[in-house]
Amino acid sequence: MHARFLTVALVATFTLTAFAQTPPRPKITGVSHLAVYTSDAAATNHYYVDVVGAVKLPDPENPKGVRYALSATQYIEVLPLPAGAGVSRLDHTAWITDSAEGMRKYLAAKDWKTPAKVEKGTDGSRWFAVLDPEGNKVEFVEPPAHPAAVNAPNAIGHHIIHVGYMTHDRAAEDKFYKDLLGFRPYWWGGRDGKLEWISQQCPDGHDWMEYMMTRGASGIPADMTQRELGVMDHFSIGKNSVPDTFKELTAGTRLEGSRHDAAPKIGADGKYQLNMYDPDGIRTEIMNFHATEKPCCSPFTADDPAE
Repeated sequence: MHARFLTVALVATFTLTAFAQTPPRPKITGVSHLAVYTSDAAATNHYYVDVVGAVKLPDPENPKGVRYALSATQYIEVLPLPAGAGVSRLDHTAWITDSAEGMRKYLAAKDWKTPAKVEKGTDGSRWFAVLDPEGNKVEFVEPPAHPAAVNAPNAIGHHIIHVGYMTHDRAAEDKFYKDLLGFRPYWWGGRDGKLEWISQQCPDGHDWMEYMMTRGASGIPADMTQRELGVMDHFSIGKNSVPDTFKELTAGTRLEGSRHDAAPKIGADGKYQLNMYDPDGIRTEIMNFHATEKPCCSPFTADDPAE
């Protein structure tokens, strides 16, 4: 009888010790930024300042980069095009967390490959990067305690509601985003019976990650063009009315000289959207916060983001 009690006690002690060794996951509250490459800094600057309406700022993470801010905590990071980049213009996506060091320790405890320490930006932010199951770089950013205010009166919008990039294997990506990080289903859809878009909402907010499903088993398909890849690698700015935003942009001639849709349209998810493209082909998607028609394929399974 004593041996039985001793065994139970040892199992309980081992379980408690294992639990104590796995730190809790810090919060992931929304999109931080998308980092892209430019082959023409002047043209890219015109797009993000004059068309998108963001504010140009120094890059606290990389002195060679530029930050185009929509708010105090959301922005597009633009970096010089590295040699051998091929058709890709995406460097990384990034999520806001309340503790970069806590997130690093959490992922390390879960046996995910992590750097030995977090980095610190000149603005007081902290961050680190890991690779998702398909080799895409994902950053976790802890903003400074008191982010500097950003005055961006000409910005199309101030809330990046989702980011997306090319993916191949839903199950593999889910092991990272859903099982490890706690992202939850939001919507999925596609054309002609194919599964093309899978939206996973972050665990402590309403912004989401969109898997842009593509052909092949891994990597960038050999026949994929820079233009096609840029459609997949994108960020989305939320609006209450995309048609009204389009009227404002065209009335102000802000869209002249840039590549964009001829007019807003309602997507498969039932939301109005307008697609625009930076000079290297990265897509900016202006999207209604809420659907105006019934979505195809899947109902929404979580609350929408808002202004």
